[in-house]
Amino acid sequence: MSSSKLAARTIALAYLALLLLAPVLMIFYRTFEHGVAPVWSAVSAPNAQHAFWLSLEIVAIAVPLNTVFGIGMALLLERGRFRGKALLGMLIDLPFAISPVVVGLSLVLVYGKTGWLGDWLAARGIQVIFSVPGMVIATAVVCLPFVVRETVPVLRELGVDSEQAAETLGASAWQAFWRVTLPGIRWGVVYGVVLTTARALGEFGAVSIVSGRVEGQTQTLPLYVQDRFENFDSTGAYTAAVVLALLALATLLAMNLLTRRTHRRTAL
Repeated sequence: MSSSKLAARTIALAYLALLLLAPVLMIFYRTFEHGVAPVWSAVSAPNAQHAFWLSLEIVAIAVPLNTVFGIGMALLLERGRFRGKALLGMLIDLPFAISPVVVGLSLVLVYGKTGWLGDWLAARGIQVIFSVPGMVIATAVVCLPFVVRETVPVLRELGVDSEQAAETLGASAWQAFWRVTLPGIRWGVVYGVVLTTARALGEFGAVSIVSGRVEGQTQTLPLYVQDRFENFDSTGAYTAAVVLALLALATLLAMNLLTRRTHRRTAL
């Protein structure tokens, strides 16, 4: 290996360690520096438990919604032929370009008490903003593009020959989708789901606007981290941050194991 390549690799690894590895290791260290008892006390606190399960509940709703929407939009963008397709693609990518805080404020203007739909929702006893439905919508909007953008390239590479062959053999469009298209794009969908899950778990900006941050009611785990930090509860903040990190790592690990297992079955 040449000295220039070695130097470039060393710089890249040092940069990665400085920006990612060192801060994460420091959080783990500060979490357990006083032993396990304070950590267990922080994890078992009622508000921490509520924030944990609320975060999982939002992920369990938003991720399947975005998965179904993402597959449908990917098929529409790649297989469809209609005017305005480029504009639709830009709209789907919009959450990449704008701040999550702007997303939250936009939802308040639409679903809040003084928003476009506020009076109509209030008359029917439906509360969106400062409640779980608004938090789910905010999370879904922020995570909207991931499944779409991971699936479109796979669809493009897959082509339409297999689908057309299945339809020629008598399969309906629905049967062709389930037996040909979906198995062909499954890895793009899986990677999109992984990114969506990780993003949903850590979403802060949009959710902080629409949730009201009511402790024990509308406080997700990222909001709980901020609340504990602002109240000088460093152990509670670090512990919740570690839980978030472990959830993200568990998601990536599960998807990697699933990928390897499926590759082995395919090879056999």
